[in-house]
Amino acid sequence: MVEDGRLDKGVNVNGTATERGAAALDLDPFSIESLSDFHAVDEAIREAGDIVFLPQYGVWFTGRYEVVERVFRDYETFESSAGTGMTNIKQKENWRKPSLLLDNDPPSHTKYRRVMTSVLSQRVVRRLTEDFQRTADELVASVVARGEFNAAKDLAEAYPLTVLPDAVGISPEGREHLLPYSNLNFNAMGPRNELYHRAVEEAGDAGKFVAWQMRREALAPGGLGQTIYGYVDEGEIAEEDAGMLVRTFLSAGVDTTIFGIQFALKGLAENPEAWAALRADPSIARKAFEEGLRWNAPSPYIGRTAARDADVGGVRIAAGEKVIMALGAANRDPRRWERPEQYDLARDTSGHLAFGTGIHGCVGQMMARMEATCLLSALARQVDTIELIGESQPFFSNWLRGFTDLPMRVTTR
Repeated sequence: MVEDGRLDKGVNVNGTATERGAAALDLDPFSIESLSDFHAVDEAIREAGDIVFLPQYGVWFTGRYEVVERVFRDYETFESSAGTGMTNIKQKENWRKPSLLLDNDPPSHTKYRRVMTSVLSQRVVRRLTEDFQRTADELVASVVARGEFNAAKDLAEAYPLTVLPDAVGISPEGREHLLPYSNLNFNAMGPRNELYHRAVEEAGDAGKFVAWQMRREALAPGGLGQTIYGYVDEGEIAEEDAGMLVRTFLSAGVDTTIFGIQFALKGLAENPEAWAALRADPSIARKAFEEGLRWNAPSPYIGRTAARDADVGGVRIAAGEKVIMALGAANRDPRRWERPEQYDLARDTSGHLAFGTGIHGCVGQMMARMEATCLLSALARQVDTIELIGESQPFFSNWLRGFTDLPMRVTTR
């Protein structure tokens, strides 16, 4: 019945949306037309009700902040082990071995989460900060000296693709495979459409590179990857499990940070008062990043599967059915945020859902925050004025939002 995340045409599971008192939306969030105007799609999903049905894919979507937060926290009813994308991986084989963190539930999830929380502890992040800041200062100085540049590539992409692989201990040779692999990972969470098939083609041999870099012998001494393998030596996890945890850095630790920085840069460039505030006080760089994440969630969706019959907003969700949480929509829910469409550094961003929440909240969020803070604070210290020039070009993906081009002009201090 379920094929590539969609129901067979004309089939409804356990009754139609109408019979259950829910709205059904005739839209495809993953079409190029929708991706070109994703805020309109987010609004349509959010304002249609607490939960809505998309017949084309046979899944439920929710874009209301309160509902999304509730689904996140009720991990016993809404499980992750059936996959966090459109496909129920308990019914259909996944394109790769499921993640020990994303596609897992307690008690198994708890063990691996504990390991990664230790690997990425506050102490570790503090230890890395000095080197990360030095790299950020040098990169910003080099880029802004040109006056005009593509901020999407030259800053937001170049920086994380340098510091994170270095910290993990990834070989310098072959790093060009990281983005194509991560792009495939995120596209595979959506439908098997043209975007997915293009990502498969562009990934090429990236899977082989990642499979090698997951191995103990491929990782540089002293890096986070070898730290993970230390837990094998202590008998806490298996050798294969360590490789799977290293893979988390290679598949989920790059794109979301890149696109989050992009949105922060765009927000700062479009809002002179925000840039003036950051320029006057570079210590608020983290706030600039957090508001960028709230303003535009880089990874706008995450899925769960009903482990048992459940009620969401008075609508029955049957066991086995997919619920996709629209994080971008929830982060702009006017029931939760005032003037949600405005990038505003005076806003209290606590509670935004770009990193998820609850036991499955992003385990690397402290690292992402540190990376962005280093880069944005370096920019604030070195740059006087900032503006966008020309049209920004969107990056089209089933499960990511960002830019391929973000043309920018700056003047230095």
